[in-house]
Amino acid sequence: MTLADDNGPEGGGDDLFAAEYVLGVLAADEREIASRRIDADAAFARLVDAWEAHLSPMAAAYPETEPPIRVKEALDRRLFAAEPRAGLWSSLGFWRGLAAAAIATLAIYIALPYVNPPVVEPQTRLVASLAAEGSDVKYLVVYDAVRHDVGLSHVSGERAAGKDFELWMIEGKNAPVSMGVIPAGATAHLAIPPAVREKLAQGAVLAVSVEPAGGSPTGQPTGPVVAAGDLKSI
Repeated sequence: MTLADDNGPEGGGDDLFAAEYVLGVLAADEREIASRRIDADAAFARLVDAWEAHLSPMAAAYPETEPPIRVKEALDRRLFAAEPRAGLWSSLGFWRGLAAAAIATLAIYIALPYVNPPVVEPQTRLVASLAAEGSDVKYLVVYDAVRHDVGLSHVSGERAAGKDFELWMIEGKNAPVSMGVIPAGATAHLAIPPAVREKLAQGAVLAVSVEPAGGSPTGQPTGPVVAAGDLKSI
């Protein structure tokens, strides 16, 4: 959704715009607008700071990933390998050999994608901003395909007494698939069943409906949909 020009508090406006900036789901032009506003608008900068603090518990649920040891070893070899002896620098044969090696390396580099095409890694993190016209319910969602986990951050909108919010996946014209009742609180996590994971990784639509306490009794949404949005890669 586009919030760069929507500054009204009734639409979530600056608050949701700041949240989407922190989460990294804005388009490049919107992100540039947000960056300029952080420098020029102290109130907006405070919103960004608040959302960074608000979303940090959700980020803490995902452990840091150490790069493979072979990456450091390769860097060490490139950066700290012994230098050639001084006599080589004045050797014409050395420079000719170096040039030939460079040309051969370049040729291999150019040909390699055709001989062994690179493997396209699937997106491991997808995000969505869930909202709907006429509703004050808003969520930010992060799907981690490695952990098979959906993290939700509650932006605004309260559930009525005796009601719950339920998260659904919508794929084309197929019937919505429940992903579970959303626990109350500023942040929440839902484990994703295997049948849903592949479809989520392809970028499905997520929606939030109002249901009786404990979730839909029918396996399909029974109440109004109060927020929805597309999963997108960061």
